[in-house]
Amino acid sequence: MVVAPLAAPDAVRAQTSSAPTAAATNGPTYADLATFSDAADLVVRVQIRRQTVLKPDRAPGLAAGFARLYIEADTVALIAGRASVGGALAYLVDVPLDAKGKVPKLKKREFVLFADSVPGRAGEVRLVAPGAQLEYTPALEARLRPLLSEIYAASVPPRITGISDALAVAGTLTGESETQIFLATENRSPVSITVLRRPGQTPQWGVSWGEIIDSSARPPAPETLRWYRLACSLPAQLPSNANLAREPEARRLAAGDYAYVIAQLGPCTRRITQAPAAS
Repeated sequence: MVVAPLAAPDAVRAQTSSAPTAAATNGPTYADLATFSDAADLVVRVQIRRQTVLKPDRAPGLAAGFARLYIEADTVALIAGRASVGGALAYLVDVPLDAKGKVPKLKKREFVLFADSVPGRAGEVRLVAPGAQLEYTPALEARLRPLLSEIYAASVPPRITGISDALAVAGTLTGESETQIFLATENRSPVSITVLRRPGQTPQWGVSWGEIIDSSARPPAPETLRWYRLACSLPAQLPSNANLAREPEARRLAAGDYAYVIAQLGPCTRRITQAPAAS
């Protein structure tokens, strides 16, 4: 890797727009890692070489109990990236003070950064969110590898932005029905959910990630990118204006099937991130 020149601390702009939260005892969840990874152009393992504490007047928006640091670090490995990275990096990060109110010493410690390169500033990166610096461990990298493989795959599932339409149709037998839920996506590629009910059977549901609605489609496996796209993006309830059914019973069926899917997906648990803002 080519070593890029570092800017002096005075040249680095404040890059934090809101206060970070301290990492939870149990560490980041899958949703946290997916949120960071999905937003970042670079996922980099670094070793801290030097830290400089910024004075309060150069750290606007700094939360109480935190210090803003200018970090100079050596690149250990580019874990994944849509951009190149040099052998040395500089960035800003807000870190919580210790129990004595002191700034923690990060020198020689290794971290994973979820960051974007800074246009026109070679060697500088900007963390994608407060808290997007995680202590490196082999276990963390092992969790990240399959997630990043999905994000960088040619067939990456699209980001879900909402519900377009939903329609439930009763079958010829009592208790028989089919509900189709069409999802809105960021790139307008088709995604749909189908829920099939048969008398005396557990409801069957699945997701079709393409033009063809596959009645044999299956639910996404937990803690996969497809699961994250659904569990962490879909609204808790079916929007009334998306329900195309006219009859009250059909509307209740569509709403109930949607609630069933949400329950089957389970919660999108976060510890150190917030859901991305709706576009």
